Amino acid sequence: MIPLSILDLAPVPEGSDAGAALRNSVDLARHAEQWGYNRYWFAEHHNMPGVASAATAVVIGHVAAATNTLKLGAGGIMLPNHAPLVVAEQFGTLASLFPGRIELGLGRAPGTDMPAARALRRNLATEADGFPRDVVELMGYFKPVQPGQPVQAVPGAGLEVPVWILGSSLFGAQLAAMLGLPYSFASHFAPAAMEQAVEVYRSRFEPSEQLDRPYVMLGLNVFAAETDEEARLLFTSVQQSFVNLRTGRPGKLPPPKAGYYETLEPMAKAMVDQALSCSVIGSPETVKAGVKEFAERTGADELIVTANIYDHKARLRSFEILSEAARELNATLS
Repeated sequence: MIPLSILDLAPVPEGSDAGAALRNSVDLARHAEQWGYNRYWFAEHHNMPGVASAATAVVIGHVAAATNTLKLGAGGIMLPNHAPLVVAEQFGTLASLFPGRIELGLGRAPGTDMPAARALRRNLATEADGFPRDVVELMGYFKPVQPGQPVQAVPGAGLEVPVWILGSSLFGAQLAAMLGLPYSFASHFAPAAMEQAVEVYRSRFEPSEQLDRPYVMLGLNVFAAETDEEARLLFTSVQQSFVNLRTGRPGKLPPPKAGYYETLEPMAKAMVDQALSCSVIGSPETVKAGVKEFAERTGADELIVTANIYDHKARLRSFEILSEAARELNATLS
């Protein structure tokens, strides 16, 4: 069985606040460490009342301090929002505080709407090659300082923080392949180009100092509970949240609503079905079979799982069920 990791948006449920959401993330990360998850990433989003991980580097540091061995990282930092030197200093600081545990995923999108992108005060009129150039500049700050180098990241220089490229299109796949970096595809919410992007990445991959062969991690929604019916009910929170976001009404994570999907108009159903098609929802046996099928069908080297579940205890239980399913699959393969 391939490794399993967690992508956390620090979801803020209705009736709660960001502080509680971040405390829940610490609790989940501690459990994830015990359950054997490989890495734990936070995503950068802005101007979204239901997401508390906007200050991604700060959140990573807080969770790293509360855990011992778990790899912590960004999935990802949206590089158009930041100067590469600032990101290098932030993650160089994290890597200095938590050696060997910090990694950096980089994305090309702003992770927000246009008004918030303007408020982030970066130049929105970026050229086509701006993101690749920024990635290369950022990676350079993690290398040892060269004689006469005018600008260096302190901390950061010489720390060789592992860098990933994130994507939901062929652009990121091509860049990751060209630079010889590991690649993570956002199939958990934008699966349309998944198979083609993976093929492009693997076929064009050029070995680098960081990586000698292609490595693909795919996003997957997993909602696990004691029964299929209970898991499907938990999943309605994400369905509601997704419809709200796509119709210009972003908010906190709604509580589950029985029969919600059946109330949607055909176009809304089609949108949800397409965007969330990479999802495994059900009982322990259903989840075990679904994760196995997805891994075998895609040939992923690793899966990064997300589950925005309204009730924190139910969310913990979902990830626990998944970890148990993974152990059972490993036992059958060994």
